[in-house]
Amino acid sequence: MRFGLIIRGQYPQGDDMRVRLKEDLDAAVRAEQLGYDCIGKGSHYSSHPFQYIQQIPYLCQVAMVAPKLRLIPSVVLLPLHSPLHVAEELASLDVMCDGKMIFGAGIGYREVEFNAFGTTTKQSGPRFEECLTAVKRLWTEDFVTMEASYFKLDHANCTVLPLQKPLPPVWIGANANVGIRRAARMADAWMINPHNKIDTIAQQMEVYKRALDDAGKPFPAELPMMREVFVARTREEAIRLARPSLEAKYKAYKDWGQDKVMPSGDAFSGDFADLMNDRFLFGSPAEVTEQILVLKRRFGVNTLVLGIHWVGMPASLAMEQMQLISEEVFPAVRSA
Repeated sequence: MRFGLIIRGQYPQGDDMRVRLKEDLDAAVRAEQLGYDCIGKGSHYSSHPFQYIQQIPYLCQVAMVAPKLRLIPSVVLLPLHSPLHVAEELASLDVMCDGKMIFGAGIGYREVEFNAFGTTTKQSGPRFEECLTAVKRLWTEDFVTMEASYFKLDHANCTVLPLQKPLPPVWIGANANVGIRRAARMADAWMINPHNKIDTIAQQMEVYKRALDDAGKPFPAELPMMREVFVARTREEAIRLARPSLEAKYKAYKDWGQDKVMPSGDAFSGDFADLMNDRFLFGSPAEVTEQILVLKRRFGVNTLVLGIHWVGMPASLAMEQMQLISEEVFPAVRSA
């Protein structure tokens, strides 16, 4: 079982982002010291009410200060970008981290982002597939000629190539069944999101397995999942300490419309108890250990990328969580 850390980097308006960026880089350094395997950084644009350092600049700095970590842009919103830009930027990142980059790709869901980048929700699926196909070709062919719905490559080449051959691992993050089937067809793994309920994931895992069979592909050697986690002496204490920050985060996600693209019956409600029910890893070290083992035994998850630091939470508390989890949960999971 590998463990990673997802850095959201979402901070209130008015915060000094120089200070917050340093805290997020300190978290990466500490993660490396504590034996975490990888670090991911998400991507959103026009992210009011939050300030948000973008993923590639942040991960480039992580490559310098924590060189042992695998780096995961999680996820690159492919329908918003041209494939040549994505291919060259991520190949550069793979060089910077000495061949330890994982290409996390996603489709997005926010109208403000689609509108700003000149596209629509309806176009996002075809654009995603065209972009991912083109990126793979740019990484594996000397020159690429390809005409798609929103770009044209005319004997184009990628000026820097990834160190990993034939290309870096591709993980597709997906909420909906259509995206899960796409992950089976086009990626090395489905990156399971941090907020669908366990019962929903069980249903979706069957969709994923059938789609793998249809594509003639085996179950992935590495199956990643993201989960929110908080460890304390008791489950009640964990909920009390985490609730203010996690509630603010998911209120914003609901306002952004994320639950509208989630499976039926799995939307975010206004009630925190319902929100966290069957979604998050909360409790004592022993309780969280058992929750993780359930994910491994039930689904085959063997890379768990943990959300520990949320809006408004002091960086010191997040650092304490990182250490507590590494000292009490990692060894218990691995010994089991």
